[in-house]
Amino acid sequence: INDTKNGVFVNGKFCKDPKLANAEDFFYSGLNIPRNTSNSVGSTVTPVNILVVLEGILYVDFVTSNTDNRLITKVLNPCDVFVFPVGLIHFQSNIGNAKAVAFAGLSSQNPGVITIVNAVFGSNPPINPDVLTKAFQLDKIIVTYLQSKFWWDNN
Repeated sequence: INDTKNGVFVNGKFCKDPKLANAEDFFYSGLNIPRNTSNSVGSTVTPVNILVVLEGILYVDFVTSNTDNRLITKVLNPCDVFVFPVGLIHFQSNIGNAKAVAFAGLSSQNPGVITIVNAVFGSNPPINPDVLTKAFQLDKIIVTYLQSKFWWDNN
């Protein structure tokens, strides 16, 4: 909404005045068009992240908190549902031979995502390579190389 005369604030966000809402405001045509759905390893900061598989086979996982750091994995088929606990590092990947279709739901008006590789190697300004060299027990050349790469934009 760009017209401040026709808007209202809801939870601190500028929104369209409900009295001016119409069906087009709640409609989207295009879920039938395949898109790039490459998912990087990340963490959501919403209370619940739920995934429902409609087509295909997905491999999902998450890692429990320190000190256990246990990997929880599951292969999902159509009609399977998986819930990722809040704040844990998780991932999903298509392991089938066909396209996969899934719906993800986040139980928040602010579905924040923290992509681990972006946060660590793509920070602005960059984290001191000496710190990352020690933290990941990598050669400094590798750390510098990783910091020079383009990382996905979460927006």
